[in-house]
Amino acid sequence: MKTRITELFGIEHPIVLSGMSWISVPKMVAAVSNAGGLGILATGPLDAEQTRAAIREIKSLTDKPFGTNATLLFPGAADNAKVALEEKVPVINYSLGKGDWIVKAAHEYGGKVVATVVNHKHAKRAQDDGCDALLVTGHEAAAHGGEATTFCLIPSIASAVDIPIIAAGGIGDGRGLAAALALGAEGAAMGTRLMTTQESPLHDTYKELSIEKGTYDTLYSTRFDGLGCRVLDTKAAKKAIKQGLNIRKLLEALPNSVDIARQLHLPYIKLFIGVMLSGWKNAMQLAYMANAFKAIRVATEDGDMSLGVLPVGQVAGLIKDNPTVAEVIQRTVTEAEAVSKRLAKNATPEKAVKESAKAAPKKSSGKKTAPAE
Repeated sequence: MKTRITELFGIEHPIVLSGMSWISVPKMVAAVSNAGGLGILATGPLDAEQTRAAIREIKSLTDKPFGTNATLLFPGAADNAKVALEEKVPVINYSLGKGDWIVKAAHEYGGKVVATVVNHKHAKRAQDDGCDALLVTGHEAAAHGGEATTFCLIPSIASAVDIPIIAAGGIGDGRGLAAALALGAEGAAMGTRLMTTQESPLHDTYKELSIEKGTYDTLYSTRFDGLGCRVLDTKAAKKAIKQGLNIRKLLEALPNSVDIARQLHLPYIKLFIGVMLSGWKNAMQLAYMANAFKAIRVATEDGDMSLGVLPVGQVAGLIKDNPTVAEVIQRTVTEAEAVSKRLAKNATPEKAVKESAKAAPKKSSGKKTAPAE
């Protein structure tokens, strides 16, 4: 299956692994790339040297193209992006910030840059900044989907930009991939589906929950991490959303932020002062993030059901098993090709003309008729 995305990245299948913290680790990234997709390393929980080590580990596990991400709102994210540039990573994916400097540096060595966006304004800005592609995230997606659903967002942005689009949100099988291509995307990002695979480091407790839960078993709120975020519907998630950032949670953000600073090897005082000087709104956002990071980490790594909260998309309702990454990608592509062939067969030009003629309103003969009595 060839699209502008497969040609752009030099991959076999138009499937991308979403960069999920604590899940999109080197072995997972390599598994997706080796299966013909594009694995993307999540650098959110990593410092610069850890990012460098992870990139080199990926290179030891695959000779296929791969990417790294950088959520520029997070502390240390810019440094991680600089490391990716130094290591000449083939694809860099950035979000929640201005990445024109990443584009300029990546293009110097032939790298490609993908911006994650949820609306037209950011999509056009990313194109103007020279991005090679967009990862457009609909409302159905895990974590930070936009307000508009994939079914409406993808075609509207595809009509507004010239660069290729990777659709994210609501895609968990070949039907979703075929639909994304029909909507104007050139590829699909899969996070929730790929996190429940044998290579995924997600704790078995949450893999089992992802299989058990249905389409309606997610929650979307700004009260978990300060942004519109979709998570698995559990008691812990409901509690976190109900509390929001009350006084207790605000106080909890302090030790949690200390943990983040230690994890990223950042001087805490420097981090704290920088956050406070960034403005009250940004400081509150980062306090939300500090608490959310802990909740996501203990869910992913420890399977903690009392404190853990796991971002998942509505596509969780389509997950029925725990296969290998290669099995997911191969059957997704096979199903998408079968769907496309079936649609093409059912919509032959002759049939389309006949159906159009039947549906067309009858033309008037031009003769006047007497009004009915």
